[in-house]
Amino acid sequence: MTEMLKGIAASDGVAVAKAYLLVQPDLSFETVTVEDTSAEEARLDAALAASQDELSVIREKAVESLGEEAAAVFDAHLMVLADPEMTGQIKETIRAKQVNAEAALTEVTDMFIAIFEGMEDNPYMQERAADIRDVTKRVLANLLGKKLPNPATINEESIVVAHDLTPSDTAQLNKKYVKAFVTNIGGRTSHSAIMARTLEIAAVLGTNNITELVKDGDILAVSGITGEVVINPTEEQIAEFKAAGEAYAKQKAEWALLKDAQTVTADGKHFELAANIGTPKDVEGVNDNGAEAVGLYRTEFLYMDSQDFPTEDDQYEAYKAVLEGMNGKPVVVRTMDIGGDKELPYFDLPKEMNPFLGYRALRISISETGNQMFRTQLRALLRASVHGKLRIMFPMVALLTEFRTAKGILEEEKAKLVAEGVAVADDIEVGIMIEIPAAAMLADQFAKEVDFFSIGTNDLIQYTMAADRMNEQVSYLYQPYNPSILRLINNVIKAAHAEGKWAGMCGEMAGEALAAPLLLGLGLDEFSMSATSILAQRKRIRELSYEDSKKLAEKATTELSTMEEVVDLVKAETGIEG
Repeated sequence: MTEMLKGIAASDGVAVAKAYLLVQPDLSFETVTVEDTSAEEARLDAALAASQDELSVIREKAVESLGEEAAAVFDAHLMVLADPEMTGQIKETIRAKQVNAEAALTEVTDMFIAIFEGMEDNPYMQERAADIRDVTKRVLANLLGKKLPNPATINEESIVVAHDLTPSDTAQLNKKYVKAFVTNIGGRTSHSAIMARTLEIAAVLGTNNITELVKDGDILAVSGITGEVVINPTEEQIAEFKAAGEAYAKQKAEWALLKDAQTVTADGKHFELAANIGTPKDVEGVNDNGAEAVGLYRTEFLYMDSQDFPTEDDQYEAYKAVLEGMNGKPVVVRTMDIGGDKELPYFDLPKEMNPFLGYRALRISISETGNQMFRTQLRALLRASVHGKLRIMFPMVALLTEFRTAKGILEEEKAKLVAEGVAVADDIEVGIMIEIPAAAMLADQFAKEVDFFSIGTNDLIQYTMAADRMNEQVSYLYQPYNPSILRLINNVIKAAHAEGKWAGMCGEMAGEALAAPLLLGLGLDEFSMSATSILAQRKRIRELSYEDSKKLAEKATTELSTMEEVVDLVKAETGIEG
């Protein structure tokens, strides 16, 4: 039956394909007494063999997409499956207690997990507990006849449907096959949306209940431009969506003509358009879309895609690849921003009531716990600095003392490298990300000590409005065009310019259509966004007048009091529809 849903258009593109449900199945079972224990043992053997086959395929795919090192985790899983001691104990439990295979498997593996977790002096053995947990889940699924989803194994054109997608889920999506994804929760600034734009995959988020309405193999039509999703569309609807997809491809081709053009307003004022990236692989898309710089390199993906802390050499190679790939254009590298919703399995962070307001980013880097990790990253960055134009940015700065501490550690590591005879560039700019209102309000003081600001609107908005950007109930408060946000942005830009420094923006707002005239008018120097948004934003800016935009921004920040008023003003004055 045909059904239509409306969600948040989070990444442009149109797709029609089969649904692939990325939803964890219910693995609950009842313990039952069995007469025929040999039949239960045979069920267990069959489930173990099926799990082995699945893991071998997953491992193969992981090698292709993520490399040999990342795939090593699946070797550990295969070893657990092949462990005769564990399987022997499960079979013994089936026979001795005359219980079903599910109950015996859970009892024995729970015991092993508890033993390994208790080995606090041996981190390697503690990690084995997680391996056993994963493997148990897979064997249990096979015993119950349920399917565990695995995005890495998708090998036909599909649309992924999930409650939410973690950054690691998104990283496993192969854009050759995954044409779009649709989720229950999230919005334009969630990590999955940002990664979708980087991968150039259409995405519609925040549909509330798509996972309840769709079955594996249902046909879906998805528009990441309008936020529409149709389940089992009619032939007519399929034709409409395909026509919309072709129109979008045509529009992209028109934008592509501006790849090497300057970003200059109609009255001759130049602005810099940069791209946000997560991995060195993204540089190709940055250059293809005519970016003038990398305004944000999110280095946490180095940590999230690794099974352990990335080494100094691994990081050096990643930074070097990006700097060389940009051919002398500036690259702003943000130091590690772990915490919030970005967890590392190998880094034990405390569980927090409100992780976004807690122990994350620079707060970890300058603490005793994170100090070594931070120094390793800075050394890798300093070594890579000779390969291009490096700018280093510290995230989540609230206090001047935090910046001074971080800068002090950077200077220490630079002095050590120079003493070792290692070449380091001497023109590295060091700046901060402005995402905490305290720093935005004190920007005049910060501007005396930093080389640049980059405004992270995704967090700045949620902190200013006290509204979690992932919480659907308060999503109405996520208001980039609220005059309070525009005043904070204005304060930061003015403070930078008063000290002869530049101010950029690396939040998603920088790529929004309605934001273009406002940010131009406020004098923002650099706009950094998903690479796929650059050409459309360049076209808009080339059609706008800087002088008119100044008057518009002045009015928006001084005379208006609501976001709705600001949006209406921008639409009326510029004809931009958003």
